[in-house]
Amino acid sequence: MPRGAPEALAGQGACGPAAILRRQSLRESAARTYARALPVVPVRARGLTIEGADGRRYLDCLSGAGTLALGHNHPVVLEAIRRVIDSGAPLQVLDLATPVKDAFTTELFANLPPALAADARVQFCGPAGTDAVEAALKLVRNATGRQGIVAFTGAYHGMTAGALDASGGATDVRVTRLPYPQDYRCPFGEGGARGADLCARLAENLLDDPKSGVPAPAGMILEPVQGEGGVHPAPDDWLRRLRKVTADRGIPLIADEVQTGVGRTGAFWGVDHAGVTPDVMVLSKAIGGSMPLAVVVYRAGLDTWAPGAHAGTFRGNQLAMAAGTATLAYVRENRLAERAAALGERILTALRSLAGHHPGIGDVRGRGLMTGIELVDPEAEQVPGQPAPADPELALAVQRECLRRGLIVELGGRHQSVVRLLPPLTLTDEQATAVLDRLADAVAAAELLRNRSGHPPRKHP
Repeated sequence: MPRGAPEALAGQGACGPAAILRRQSLRESAARTYARALPVVPVRARGLTIEGADGRRYLDCLSGAGTLALGHNHPVVLEAIRRVIDSGAPLQVLDLATPVKDAFTTELFANLPPALAADARVQFCGPAGTDAVEAALKLVRNATGRQGIVAFTGAYHGMTAGALDASGGATDVRVTRLPYPQDYRCPFGEGGARGADLCARLAENLLDDPKSGVPAPAGMILEPVQGEGGVHPAPDDWLRRLRKVTADRGIPLIADEVQTGVGRTGAFWGVDHAGVTPDVMVLSKAIGGSMPLAVVVYRAGLDTWAPGAHAGTFRGNQLAMAAGTATLAYVRENRLAERAAALGERILTALRSLAGHHPGIGDVRGRGLMTGIELVDPEAEQVPGQPAPADPELALAVQRECLRRGLIVELGGRHQSVVRLLPPLTLTDEQATAVLDRLADAVAAAELLRNRSGHPPRKHP
């Protein structure tokens, strides 16, 4: 960016932030999402902080939807990118071998679950996680000769057709959905170990009952923590049981680690908490160190497809591989997964304490630096044994109040009623305190505004 450009943008003329946002609304599609809730024009960023064209600074707990494991413009990432550019190496090479690619795959394999790394293959896909999900589904269908996929309610695997089919809310008959265990709104009204046991039993019964209407599937895909679905960590025992269920029946287990991978949950991979080794791992977001990169890693026995069976023009992004290598190594060498586990527990404890003072907070949950706060209507008509109904309007108000206080957060969950925190793994104790303080103020302000507006009580659906 030319010298003085950010200062020029700070004005209210044709290049000012208001004008830029107005042109965006006129030129971009109706499908845009983050820009609607976050009217920010970033011009500089470092670590946790974004500076807008209006001169305001924001603490970014969105982190590119979890892409920025080390935050914005981390020095080791920038240096890795500069080295490739200064070397004169090609920036795009399709699937040709290069030293940069070799370094990336070496570092990646060094961090995989050992049982998978010992017998793994890697497929470089298009630049997004949804491309890797498509590749994984194609992989297991080709290897098994079967078509069906077992997925879970509340799942999110991407925006392409096949990935959407495996996500919650789709209607593809080739995809069978099972309940994903959760404590707060357990589909069986149980929660805890009992609810998780019932979810696992249903999976076993459906796969073993010859009259279930579900033929032997090509694979099962799940997230170790459902992110977009509302930040629901998979119970470790449930995940271990599903690993046994799939292994005993010859069903490849696909772990979607697009958002949970690279230390986010307090372990290098989300499946590590349960000590589970999947047959397939789908990786993107942080794997590219802030640059677009997506890969599928899988057992060599599944590598049955012919040359060209899956490809992608931008699978040879050298800058992304260099940035990814630097990020993976930095997370490993600095034990950032362990740091995320400890700091995440501190954040959960603080938020649960906050919930005790705000009836609009129905539940606090998460793992590592992947946290969700579910907003509910405490004045709604109560049904015995059931939590209060979700309150997406209150959640949106909290998000808006956070932004007013210089804090960027995301919404998710079934009803968009879960405030999600995805700060970088480099978050300091002092920054965590600032985030919590701003969030607490935002919740109090949103509840006050809601009470003043005389919002009518919400009824259970």
